Amino acid sequence: MFSSGMDPPQEPSGLAGITLVPTRFVWPYGGKRVFLTGSFTRWSEHLPMSPVEGCPTVFQAICSLTPGLHEYKFYVDGEWRHDERQPCATGSYGIVNTLFLTRAPDPVPAILSPGTPGSRMNMDVDNEAFQHVEATHRISETDIQISRHRISLFLSTHTAYDLLPESGKVIALDVNLPVKQAFHILYEQGIPVAPLWDFYRGQFVGVLSALDFILILRELGSHGSNLTEEELETHTISAWKEGKQLLDRQMDGHARPCERHLIHAGPYDSLKDVALKILQNEVATVPIIHSSSQDGSFPQLLHLASLSGILKCICRHFKYSSSSLPVLQLPVCTIPLGTWVPKIGDPNGRPLEMLRPNASLSSALSLLVKARVSSIPIVDDNDSLLDTYSRSDITALAKDRAYAYIRLEEMSVHQALQLGQDANSPYGIFNGQRCQMCLRSDPLQKVMERLANPGVRRVVIVEAGSKRVEGIISLSDVFRFLLG
Repeated sequence: MFSSGMDPPQEPSGLAGITLVPTRFVWPYGGKRVFLTGSFTRWSEHLPMSPVEGCPTVFQAICSLTPGLHEYKFYVDGEWRHDERQPCATGSYGIVNTLFLTRAPDPVPAILSPGTPGSRMNMDVDNEAFQHVEATHRISETDIQISRHRISLFLSTHTAYDLLPESGKVIALDVNLPVKQAFHILYEQGIPVAPLWDFYRGQFVGVLSALDFILILRELGSHGSNLTEEELETHTISAWKEGKQLLDRQMDGHARPCERHLIHAGPYDSLKDVALKILQNEVATVPIIHSSSQDGSFPQLLHLASLSGILKCICRHFKYSSSSLPVLQLPVCTIPLGTWVPKIGDPNGRPLEMLRPNASLSSALSLLVKARVSSIPIVDDNDSLLDTYSRSDITALAKDRAYAYIRLEEMSVHQALQLGQDANSPYGIFNGQRCQMCLRSDPLQKVMERLANPGVRRVVIVEAGSKRVEGIISLSDVFRFLLG
C-alpha cells in the first residue's frame, strides 16, 4: 500500500503567510519502530516517532501542519495501523485517522516524563495519561447486507471442485484399524482428521478426529490407571465408534436410536452448501466424495473441505475488489463477531475460557469437550497470551508413546505443549507461529486473511504491547457473520 522505506522529510514550500499549527501525534500501543505518515507528508515520507521518556510503549512525534483536514496512519514494525480511539474514516488507503485543525494554534501539551506531575510509568498510560476520542465507526445495516449478498452470490455460483488442489494426497483409515495405529498415523502424517473406510460395505462411514482421541484418553484414564498400549491396541476404530454411539446416542420421540450418517459433499455442490454443512453439523471438515455410478458404489475420496479453504477462495476472489465488500474495512471490535472478555458489570457476557500453563492436561481436555471449543488460550497471571492448546495438539502424545505412561491429571498443559515443540516433528506439524494474533482495531479483512492460512482455525485478539487476551475469533464465527 505504501513504501516501507523511510524518506527524509521535505521542508514545506509555498506556505508564506500561512500559520502552521504544532500538532502532537501519539501511538500508545507499543512497538519497536514506529513511523507516522499521512496527507501532510504526501503519503510518501515516513516520520520517525520517539518513545516517551519513562513510557516505552508510547511513541510521539510533533509536526507543524496547515489548518484544515488531515489524514494519517502509523507504520508499526512493518505493518500499517490506525488508532481506533481517534476519529477514523475509510479512504484511498483503507481505514485512516482524521484530524481537523482550526487556524488558531493550540499549545502543544508538555511531553510526559516520570517527573511530570500526574504521569504514570505503566502500561495504562494509553488509557489515562493520554485521553482519546472513541472511534466513530458505525455499522451500516445496508453495508452488511450488500457484503453478505455478494459473498453469498459468489459461494452459490462456485463449487467444491474449486477447492481441489492441483496435486496432493488424502489419507483414509480402515475402520478396523487399531486405535493405537490410527493415533500414530495421524501424528506421523501431520493431520488432525481422516475419513474412515469400511472395506466390507465398500463405502466411507465416518471420520476419525482429534476429538475422538481426547474422548478415548479420557475414557481409559477414568479407570484410575496409567494408559497402556495394550488398552489402545484392543480398541479398533469400529469398536470405539460403536461404543461412543451407545454413550451419547440421540433418541427420537419413539425412543429409538438416531443413526448418524457420514456428512459429506460432492465436487459439484456449491461452496455455500459445503460451508453450511460444516456449520450446521459442527464439524471441522467435510469429505468431498465422488462416485460415477448412480448407486454411489466405488466412491472416490477427492478432498477434505474446510472453512479455511472456502475462506481462501473468498479472499482470492475479492482481493482486488475489496471495496465491493464494505464490511471488510470495519475494525473487528465494531462487528458482532467472536467471543470477547465480558466487560465489568455485563451480566450477559459470555465468558472466554482461558487456562494457566500449570493447569492439568485433564482439565484442558475436559474444557475443550464441555465448552465445545476447539482451542483454549493459555495465559499468564496478567491474562497475557503465552500459547494456545487445541484439540489437534492431542496427537503430540503419540510422540515416543507418551500416552502409555502419562497421567492426564498429573501432566500440565505446558508439559503437553512441549511434547509437540520438537523442531524435528514430522511434516513440521507443530512448527511455525502457533498463535495467530490481531488487534481489536484490525479490519475484518486482515483477520480473514489470517484465518485463510492452512491449519489456522482461530485468531486471538490481544491488547497491543501487553498481549492481554481480549477475545477470540474462529472460522465458524466469521462464516456465521458473513452468511447471516
